[in-house]
Amino acid sequence: MTEFLLSVHVLVAIVTVGSITVAASMFPRVALRACGGGGEAAGDGRPEGTGTAVLLHRVCTGYAVAGVVVPVFGVATGAQLGVLTDAWLIVSIVLTVIAAVILGLAVLPGQRRLLALAEGASTEEEARPIATRLAMVTGIFNLVWAVVVVLMIVRPGSTTGV
Repeated sequence: MTEFLLSVHVLVAIVTVGSITVAASMFPRVALRACGGGGEAAGDGRPEGTGTAVLLHRVCTGYAVAGVVVPVFGVATGAQLGVLTDAWLIVSIVLTVIAAVILGLAVLPGQRRLLALAEGASTEEEARPIATRLAMVTGIFNLVWAVVVVLMIVRPGSTTGV
């Protein structure tokens, strides 16, 4: 059972968190280009690049919802292994909560703001401060996940044999 729980945990983490980190990292540049694009995409009346920005935002939003499975199966795996009170796992859980808060309260709302600017009559100069701040927050989000991955692999202080 532990192997199943761990497999689901790792697979869903790769698919969801990996997709979010890539899409969120690409989003500010694409949305900024959409704000300053000047041209219109074929047939939809939106500035060029807006469709791509919308798609990247949908990826982030959809996979964020699906990503709830990651900590659920992670905690179940930790319970099976008897490591729920280990410091590395507690730190990982806290960092996962921090990453979720950053995603839900900063990254996704920042993406929505940039999308609104891209679909409005905004210029690249108006959008640049928001895109810059969003890129920074997204980088912090990605860094938090990188630390969680390292903790999951190294498991400092763990007695499980690594």
